[in-house]
Amino acid sequence: MNRHESLLRIAASSEISVLLLGESGSGKEVAARFIHAHSKRSEGPFIALNCGAVAKGLSESILEGHYKGAFTGATEERLGIVRSAAHGTLFLDEIGEMPLEIQCKLLRILQERSVMPLGSCTALPVDFRLVCATNRDLRSEVRAGRFREDLYFRLNVFPIKIPPLREREDFAHIAQEIWKEVGDRVPLSTSEIKLLARKEWPGNVRQLKNVLQRYSLLKPYETTLSKILEEEFYEYVETCSVADTATLYNTSPTRRNSISPEWSLIYSELSKNKGNRNATAKKLGISRGCLYYQIKKHGS
Repeated sequence: MNRHESLLRIAASSEISVLLLGESGSGKEVAARFIHAHSKRSEGPFIALNCGAVAKGLSESILEGHYKGAFTGATEERLGIVRSAAHGTLFLDEIGEMPLEIQCKLLRILQERSVMPLGSCTALPVDFRLVCATNRDLRSEVRAGRFREDLYFRLNVFPIKIPPLREREDFAHIAQEIWKEVGDRVPLSTSEIKLLARKEWPGNVRQLKNVLQRYSLLKPYETTLSKILEEEFYEYVETCSVADTATLYNTSPTRRNSISPEWSLIYSELSKNKGNRNATAKKLGISRGCLYYQIKKHGS
């Protein structure tokens, strides 16, 4: 059993708040659901919220709910996500993207273990278990003033790092499980597993699942896995300084259609990091290959 899996089981046996860390697509929500399913609260609800999608004007209502008539348009009572998670697990995904003003409200809820719905003057106690996830370095976010330090310490009680797919020792097992999930009864062959394992998978488990779903649909039409991987990735050899080369692979597989930040943001981060591409890629949360592609594309 991998270390992070052992930690997930230990966390599940307790009521402790958990902070899941890892790259985008590495399976943090799967880990959160595992904790819930193996906890004493497994019979209760599992309520998930993507913090980056919370509109500022609706933050109070989403978190704490509201009563009918509390504001224009409040035609019925809403519990809010915290009360909806009563006796279960509240999963706050991408907690690092939560706006500061909402962080303040969440801190109070965690301190008091109660909510005050809009339209009410009475605090209502709520019993829930908290699991959060982020692909950001929250300590850096605290230093930059984008994340409350007091909230960080409330969340960082039991941190668990979910390793990226390229570092997983059980890659073959993961691939076979996903393949089974997408509906194929015949397991992937040894050669197919080897083809998959050669890639870095910057999109992690999410990207692997996308590829296997595509392969499952196109395989009956004689489309090979090699062809699908060729379209998904490209081999990019970067011409860089000797110092940079020492820290990189000679070929860096990258998604052809990898979504990257605007060039202005990439250029700004490169300037801040004095041209250090490793540090820039890490800060932007993109793969090295994706960064090199953008640099080459814009002629820098």
